[in-house]
Order: sequence, then structure tokens, then C-alpha cells
Amino acid sequence: MDDLKGKVILVTGASTGIGAACAKAFGALGCKVAVHYNSSKAAAKEVAEAVEKAGGEALVVQGDLRRSTDCERVVTETAKRFKRIDVLINNAGALVKRVPITDVSDEIFDDIVGLNVRSMLMCTKYAVPHMTKGSSIINLTSIAARNGGGPGASLYAGSKGFVSTATKSLAKELAGQQIRVNAVAPGVITTPFHDKFSTPAQLEAMRLTIPMARLGTADECVGAFIYLASEKLSSYVTGQIIEVNGGQYMP
Repeated sequence: MDDLKGKVILVTGASTGIGAACAKAFGALGCKVAVHYNSSKAAAKEVAEAVEKAGGEALVVQGDLRRSTDCERVVTETAKRFKRIDVLINNAGALVKRVPITDVSDEIFDDIVGLNVRSMLMCTKYAVPHMTKGSSIINLTSIAARNGGGPGASLYAGSKGFVSTATKSLAKELAGQQIRVNAVAPGVITTPFHDKFSTPAQLEAMRLTIPMARLGTADECVGAFIYLASEKLSSYVTGQIIEVNGGQYMP
């Protein structure tokens, strides 16, 4: 993976879960990693320390990516420090709250759509001018974009469906600049996401639908991101969604 050494990687939502696992993995490959967080400052600092201990270089950046101004600032701080952005991983996102459609308010709509849709679009908007030939954008979508998600997750599933479709559109739009755009769609992964939003009974019910008969881990998602970030491995891959779900969904 020598082609990734020294590359500048911006990982949004990198303080925990899949984002943290990605940041650490790219650090181990000798990358310069911008570790973004919103409220988990201590966790983000721990991730940055792990990146540097592994041989990479780290920058910790804070921002509420529901706001376009924060998206711009996070990207600008990264580019100012490292002079460019080679790989943007739009990982920030969350279910926020399970809400039946009859209880959806403007506030919860703005929170969920802002975090999952606005963050991806606006970080991409501001990152592209700092990217050059061979750069890569990797969005985090979800199995929920395919199957609609669980109870009270219509806004989350819909927003991830937007991410999946926009990934294909952006791949076409940016191909002329030789910037590849792809996405990773995890299934049921044991991260703080499910600690917060799923009960043990719900997780067991999900496990029973997975051919591999177990839940996945954040580290098991990392390989897909490394593959899509590497020009050596995936220079002819764009507009694709890699499913990482133990066989739970097979498109």
C-alpha cells in the first residue's frame, strides 16, 4: 500500500466507530490524517494519538457538520495544514433518534437530514477545489438505504438513500477531474451507533438475518475504504457502493 503513504486523508466523524477505525488504519499506512469530531473531543484526541503512534501525522478538527459554515472550516483547516486533500471520507452521520412519521418535527428533520446529507454534500463541495488528479471521495451510506432500516428510521434510511444516489451522480460529475467517488454501505456493525439506538433484542433479531450469523466490527469495514482510497487498487472504480454486511443484503 505504498501509494497511500503521505496522502492527506480527511475523515469526518472520526472520533468513534468506523471513522475512528479508518483514521487509525490510514495512520498505520503513513498517511496524514485529519480527525474530525463534533462533541467527542477526548475520543478524537485519542484517535489522533493512535494515528501518530502508528507512524502517521494527525490533525484534530472540530465542527458541527449540520452547518455549511462548519463544513467549510473543517475542510479549510485541513487543507491549510496539509496543503491539499487526497481522500475525503464522508463518514459523519447518525440515526439521531428513532421517530415514527407522525412525530417528525422540523427540528428532527433538519438534524437527521443535515447530519447525513448536508455534511456529505457540503464537505465535498469545499474539498473538491483542494483535490487533484487521482483523488478519491468515499461516502458512508448504509444497508438502510437498501432495505428501509428499522422502526422509526425513515428519515435516516431516506437520507442514506440520498447519499447512495448522490454518490453515483457525483462520480459522473467529477470524473472529468479524475476524482473518483464511491461509497461503503455497512450492515449491522458493533459500534456506539447500535449501543445507542438498538436494544440487545433488536441486535439479536438482526443477527439471525445474517448468513454469517454474527455482527460485524468497525475494523472489518476498513479494508473497503483502503481499497477505494488506493489508486493502485481501484483506479478504474467509481460510482460504486461496496456492501459490507456479512451477506445480510445481496444486491
